[in-house]
Amino acid sequence: MVNDLDKKCWICGREENLPFKCRFCGKVFCSLHRLPEQHACEGLDDLNKNGRFYGKRSGQGSSSDNMVKDVLKDTAKYAAKNAATGVGRNIGNSIKNSPSIAIIFICIISYLLQAVPGYFAYFMLIPNEIMMRPWTIITHMFLHVNLIHLFFNMLVLFFFGPELERRAGKKIFLVVYFTSGIVAAIGYSVTSSSLFIPMVGASGAILGVFAALAVIAPDIRVYVYFIPMKIVHALVLFAFIDFIFIGADDMIAHTAHLSGILVGVLMGMRIKRSQVKYGSYARTNRR
Repeated sequence: MVNDLDKKCWICGREENLPFKCRFCGKVFCSLHRLPEQHACEGLDDLNKNGRFYGKRSGQGSSSDNMVKDVLKDTAKYAAKNAATGVGRNIGNSIKNSPSIAIIFICIISYLLQAVPGYFAYFMLIPNEIMMRPWTIITHMFLHVNLIHLFFNMLVLFFFGPELERRAGKKIFLVVYFTSGIVAAIGYSVTSSSLFIPMVGASGAILGVFAALAVIAPDIRVYVYFIPMKIVHALVLFAFIDFIFIGADDMIAHTAHLSGILVGVLMGMRIKRSQVKYGSYARTNRR
């Protein structure tokens, strides 16, 4: 890890995100002074005596050319190392600071674990086995049938989850998400035509988040099949589609979706009332 002091060039004081540390004298330089000849390297005389800078090596080009190649190689390694560290740090910070991103990460890991025999069957929700396997009322939210199912659910959560976090808070987001998912599971179990057909997926929880956000900020613009519309209109459209397809043999738990939407709307209304009340209190204090 490079601190701020290590980023400043020893010659000119210029600060760069990827400074060069000389392999011969150990000091840090900018791109303009990275070569030993350009910063009067303390090891230049010794290296020159050994023939590494200006001499010739049998079967090779000039030592200066070889030195430049070494410099470029070291710089590439340094850049790759810092890039990898930076990406890892950003992902870690995102997971730590955003419950939505953390849930996405868990769902991806869970999807990979589905390759383990028995994993999927153990955590999926089966209506007539809820009392015997109560953990499935939560764990089913982290399972997905295939990669497309996972991708679209996580895509919606990626865009709208952080928005609800920002407008209502992280704790409230988690309450909305898991309450919607649990009620969606119960709604599906109560209305399912067969108590033996399992259910998996985060759709109910995600639609609860979507619905709560639509109540709190109804004017947000979204694209549904590339058609721009307000988020509240998109919510009505999704609810209508799920309603007319209740009972359809399309392998989609429409009652779970509607249950999640209902919870999201009710919790969104409660959140909005609390925000209005708090806003009124703040305005009163300022007068």
